[in-house]
Amino acid sequence: MTQLTVAVIGASTQRRKFGNKAVRAYRQRGWQVFPIHPTATEIEGLPAYRSVRDVPVGRLDRASFYLPPEVGRNAIEDLAGMDCGEVWLNPGADSPEVVRKARQLGLNVVQGCSIVDIGVSPHDLD
Repeated sequence: MTQLTVAVIGASTQRRKFGNKAVRAYRQRGWQVFPIHPTATEIEGLPAYRSVRDVPVGRLDRASFYLPPEVGRNAIEDLAGMDCGEVWLNPGADSPEVVRKARQLGLNVVQGCSIVDIGVSPHDLD
């Protein structure tokens, strides 16, 4: 079976933040995780990438957003034309404007908590 891939866009170096909890949750569930952060070089022992466009795989099964809407508006454009199965807009990242823009780009948008979707409680990751 092929390992599922996920880009955590808005990954955080701070363990209390959901962008970090997502990195840990996906790893726990066996996904290949690509943390996306504008300045960090490593998150939870994984190399961090400045943009989802820098991720060294041809296809992402999922991109999970943990960005405030004013940042997500622009970052969502990086997925345009990429092979990405689902784009999860987590609570706080799912403003109507970002959702609208993602759909205009033809992305498969899911609004909800992607950590819960893979069967992990964010509260168990403290």
